[in-house]
Amino acid sequence: MSCAACAAAVERALSRVPGVSSATVNLATREATVRHDGSAGAESLARAVRGAGYDASPIEAARPSDSAARNLHDVSGGQHARHDADRGLRLRLMVGAALTAPLLVIAMSHGALPGLHGPLGNWVQFALATPVVLWCGARFFVSALKGLRHGRANMDTLIALGTGAAYLSSAVATVAPEAAARPLGAHAGGAHGPPVYFEAAAAIIVLVLLGKHLEARATARTGDALRALIDLRPKTARVVRGDSEAEVPAGSVRAGELVRIRPGESVPVDGTVRQGGSSVDESMLTGESVPVDKRPGDAVFGGTLNTTGSLLVEVTRTGGDTALSRIIRLVQEAQGDRAPIARLADRVSGVFTPAVLVVALVAAVAWLLLGPADDRGTLALTAFVSVLIISCPCALGLATPTAIMVGTGRAARLGVLFRSAATLELLHRARVVVFDKTGTLTRGEHEVTDVVAAAPERQTELLSIAASAESVSEHPLARAIVAAAAMRGIEARAPERFEAAVGLGVEAFVGGRRVAVGNEKFVTARGATVSAELRARAAELAASGKTTVHVAADGAVIGLVALADSVRDEATETVARLKEMGVRVAMITGDSPPAARAVARQVGIESDGVHASVLPGDKAARVAELRAGGAVVAMVGDGINDAPALAAADVGIAMGSGTDVAIEAADVTLLRADLRAVTDAIAVSHATMRTIRQNLFWAFAYNALAIPLAAGALYPATGMMLSPIVASAAMSASSVSVVLNSLRLARRRL
Repeated sequence: MSCAACAAAVERALSRVPGVSSATVNLATREATVRHDGSAGAESLARAVRGAGYDASPIEAARPSDSAARNLHDVSGGQHARHDADRGLRLRLMVGAALTAPLLVIAMSHGALPGLHGPLGNWVQFALATPVVLWCGARFFVSALKGLRHGRANMDTLIALGTGAAYLSSAVATVAPEAAARPLGAHAGGAHGPPVYFEAAAAIIVLVLLGKHLEARATARTGDALRALIDLRPKTARVVRGDSEAEVPAGSVRAGELVRIRPGESVPVDGTVRQGGSSVDESMLTGESVPVDKRPGDAVFGGTLNTTGSLLVEVTRTGGDTALSRIIRLVQEAQGDRAPIARLADRVSGVFTPAVLVVALVAAVAWLLLGPADDRGTLALTAFVSVLIISCPCALGLATPTAIMVGTGRAARLGVLFRSAATLELLHRARVVVFDKTGTLTRGEHEVTDVVAAAPERQTELLSIAASAESVSEHPLARAIVAAAAMRGIEARAPERFEAAVGLGVEAFVGGRRVAVGNEKFVTARGATVSAELRARAAELAASGKTTVHVAADGAVIGLVALADSVRDEATETVARLKEMGVRVAMITGDSPPAARAVARQVGIESDGVHASVLPGDKAARVAELRAGGAVVAMVGDGINDAPALAAADVGIAMGSGTDVAIEAADVTLLRADLRAVTDAIAVSHATMRTIRQNLFWAFAYNALAIPLAAGALYPATGMMLSPIVASAAMSASSVSVVLNSLRLARRRL
């Protein structure tokens, strides 16, 4: 494929296959993403592409153990095929350049070289130009003929027509100068016969090949981020079988086996730590630079790096099912998707080549009819060739996909996964970002903040009694109380008897004392009394958004334990940055209004943006209300409990659970539990869209300016025509510049 018209032709061919609902072709990667009902086999799809005049081969189905490696073997559409094509392109480029260099010297000498002017010089130029045009440039003529056979024109059609016209007219002028002189005007014959344009035809071929080569190299760099992810896949694993360890290919490891991971080695598969302890660098997956401590029971993920200790890991997922493979698959799908903004370029590309052909013919006819009598033939041919060559539908076709590839790759390095190009485009328009509270703005883990004893000197005794009563409970608040006692060096004894009332509290016997721990209603129902001072203190703590637990012993409340879900360290910074971006921030939570308002105050969310006591099923309705105002709404939640609200938003952003359910469900998945990734996602979206607009602007502006110049707009005022050689250089430069501008995304400050 050479331009957007080619990609459109392949899409049409694929869409006509029975059972296909949609087909998207990425010009930059040379890959097609086809959605179908299962009746369209890979071979039938490839056959449809061949029927359209192109070639295609299905990506081979592979074993589950290495499906990621096979399905994602190369972001550029087949590493070996692309390498062979690049090698052939380089060979033709080198041969063409070697033959064109002396051709340009002869043509530009204007008779200064003895014996190489007049008929003899033309024959020498003919001999040098013929292999350049017919062998080095064969790909353009073959593609143009295929397109003609299928009633289609593309960029190769323009190049073939332009260089073919220059070469054939020059060949006629060399072989039959008298016949060529008549249509070119009285002056055309001159002292040395009619003019020849061998150097223009050859130079155009060489410059276009050079542009293709530079474009291919630059485009390949747009997939660097994805290739870096693919390269993370370890090749081997150290499997523990009985008393021995054996190094085997990672693809052969099965779920349930044990794998030994030594310090400095990569984790080969997803699994659960069974023995040992270490810190694991997960930055390649999450973008988080601080290693994560791993102990028995913790999960580890393939592609991450074990740093200090030895780990014995039980394998849970392998091959294409690992978190890394799913991340690679999502990034590739997003890179192969088409953003809505590309539709304008698609529509233009559909009529671009035929329109250019018409403009070139009109320009040639105009010069033949209206040009100076002595030069009208020369001017007509120059305008015709220059208009065909300078037109660049390739730049239009590359404007969007290259930016999408670099943008999604940059996001992946930051721990942000976009599910589609449409999501990447939409997120930059978000004007409201709604956060869930628990587990999103907060850590989702309660901590003891206050221990209030009726007798202040008995705080240690109070916490000891509460922790002992709660020591066998699985409730999150109970675990927080036990943890707080342990941090203070207070021993929690096992209760002699224990009974839990779901949602209310626990009752136990601790050291012979009857203890009740729970809310005020629970402890008073068991005969305990609450002093006025403690009741007032409990109300004060509740007003500040804290959860208050009453501790009663032998019929009297002896104190209070207050707990709060701590706000994430980066929450305030994130909210402030969103406001700087012009985004309104809101919070939806099922927690009580006092608790919600307390968190909102801490992070900087205005009171009118707080929606408290909202049931999980009603969160989606609240999000829909915000959307009803016309604003694009992004919802940030944990990806599981907030699923209805995430689905109701224009863009659902799941954080903290990107390696599990959310990676398959959300529009955007944040692989690191860091709220700053939300602003990173929006910033990447802004930067990518800005780059796409720049690419499209320059692609359109280039053609709007270049085509009139090539047609001879400056000749009446300056007497100069745009050289076809200059036109070919400009055409190649436009495509390369679009790709290079996209590559700036990889380094641009967000």
